[in-house]
Amino acid sequence: MKIKSGTIVESPLFPEPVKVEKVEEIGDYVRIVGATINSNKHIDTILPKDDFSKLRVLTYDTDFTANAENVFLALEAYRFRLASLFDPILAMNVSRVDPLPHQIEAVYGYILKLPRIRFLIADDPGAGKTIMAGLVIKELKLRGLARRILIVVPGHLKDQWRRELKERFSENFVIVDRHTMNAHFGENVWERENQVITSMDFAKQEHILSTLSNVQWDLVIVDEAHKMAAYRYGYRINKTARYRLGEVLSRNTEHLLFLTATPHKGDPENFRLFLDLLEPGFFATHDMLMESIKKKENPLFIRRLKEDLRDFEGRPLFLPRHVYTIKFNITDEEKELYNELSKYVITQECVNLVRKA
Repeated sequence: MKIKSGTIVESPLFPEPVKVEKVEEIGDYVRIVGATINSNKHIDTILPKDDFSKLRVLTYDTDFTANAENVFLALEAYRFRLASLFDPILAMNVSRVDPLPHQIEAVYGYILKLPRIRFLIADDPGAGKTIMAGLVIKELKLRGLARRILIVVPGHLKDQWRRELKERFSENFVIVDRHTMNAHFGENVWERENQVITSMDFAKQEHILSTLSNVQWDLVIVDEAHKMAAYRYGYRINKTARYRLGEVLSRNTEHLLFLTATPHKGDPENFRLFLDLLEPGFFATHDMLMESIKKKENPLFIRRLKEDLRDFEGRPLFLPRHVYTIKFNITDEEKELYNELSKYVITQECVNLVRKA
């Protein structure tokens, strides 16, 4: 009996058939190195030659009687499963989108190169952040890296996100809201579905957040992520309910992607605390953060202005903006209205800050 590398053998000594990788004679014994067929368990054993001679070689007869269409579909399914190994931009080719250069750059040049995605896309409005998020979702799913996905958005954008992901990427998401919770009373609804969209203000509520804190996700995407804010007053940090939601999501997911067009509110410490949700402690001080931004060495986010965005021909995607200061005269009544309105806005902003505290 000739047993060589690649031969499949069977014996009562093995729990299942073994594919032999190496055969080595050692005096009256034979060493076999290989792996089991089903469980892929490593085998490295030494057998007496008598036992070795009792190994049974398995052979497979070719059978061409199967339905041709079923064989074709099975081969296609196997090809699709392995496609991401050979096509680095597979999501683009299987989705109904025509990404622009800056979208391809963000997804394939930055995000998907990270071993663990913790990233902020902070492009100007109109850059197509939803498309970039959809490409990330599709690529991670095709690569077998994401199955359970949560998307957190402002309440008025839930249906828009669900519709775009369905139409552009053929991805079905379920909206979880108050009605869903009531319909599945007594269950943790977050564990029922693998692809969920929910509202940021719904999820931040204490009794909802407690159910969400017990669930693990492979990928979490947050739109308008700058709303998850914290503020430092001296040695005290005031965390909003949305920020506490961000802390829970950061702990309970492998990959985390933030989307916002206004990441910085003019407060460096507020921005540093915001980035802390992506990688806690990545920047110990806001001076380190500012130095990183100045040198363009920040691995946590990318920001492109409208003026920077081009198509494949190098033409600007947006018309140039020209800002002029125009002088005009107002009446006493208009001036009074302007002052009262300004006072109201300042007062309301102070009230909101007190409520957040």
